[in-house]
Amino acid sequence: MSSKPAVSAVIPHYGESAPTMKLIEKLQQQTFDGEIEIIVSDDNSPEPFPQVGGVKVIHRTTNGGFGTNVNTGAEQATGEWLMILNSDLELTSTFVEEMLNAVEKQAKPAIFSPQVVGHEGEAQWVARKFPSTFIHAWNWFTPVARFRDTNWWHRLAGHDVRAVGGKTLTVDWLMGACLMLPTRIFQEVGGFDERFFMNSEEVDLQMRLRDKGYPAIFLGDVMVTHEGGGSSESTKRRQWLTTSHFMYEAKWNKHRILAPTLTAVSLLNFGFNAARSLKNKEVHPLKTFADELKIIRDGKKMVHG
Repeated sequence: MSSKPAVSAVIPHYGESAPTMKLIEKLQQQTFDGEIEIIVSDDNSPEPFPQVGGVKVIHRTTNGGFGTNVNTGAEQATGEWLMILNSDLELTSTFVEEMLNAVEKQAKPAIFSPQVVGHEGEAQWVARKFPSTFIHAWNWFTPVARFRDTNWWHRLAGHDVRAVGGKTLTVDWLMGACLMLPTRIFQEVGGFDERFFMNSEEVDLQMRLRDKGYPAIFLGDVMVTHEGGGSSESTKRRQWLTTSHFMYEAKWNKHRILAPTLTAVSLLNFGFNAARSLKNKEVHPLKTFADELKIIRDGKKMVHG
């Protein structure tokens, strides 16, 4: 028997089976000589995920969102380490071994993420600052989107620009595409808060872990490739994201100023788009303004009623 701890890899699944099947194959081909328990939690997909040899496949009867789906899979986990993997990750054959070697060097329990990159090798800004109203407002302010490639834009957007390849450091929170933590501390804090349907659930989890003394640690010397983007249309994703921000604010922030702040920023966006529309007839400032107000209104209503 290997002396290395067993790893439970939980893959929350929804949609097409092919990416998840590819990830399972990569996990089954790992050079790691310990046990890897593979769990697929199907979030009531339109086409149920098939049974696969050597894999625990769980079929939920309702669609609960990312956090709920991970919780369902984690309930079946028996490994010492819990690894939460998006289905669109691409792993090298040594990935699990590299992660275990890296986390076992740390002095105390924590939640970890490797460096996550896109297919062109671009960093996906795994490490982030805890959300603030300013950060939400900055990301809502469309005129500055043209500066997304600059270091200062990323700083203001809440990205921890210190987290680059080769570094290991403690950060506020880590993007949820690829997370690893001791199963016992995930259970200790009750897993993900299932009130979050999509987005912000990993921030909330890491706030609660931090309160228990478990930090978030970026492992820059381990790398994984992530497709990212998701399959849902952008309007739906933006609504999910905004709603999650209202839920996070309601849970963690004393001052409920997100709605008026985003509304004020939408007015600035409207002015900018009105100026653009003088030269570009494809720009529709009133429609964009109305769409943004609806997202704000619906997000607030879903949380506060």
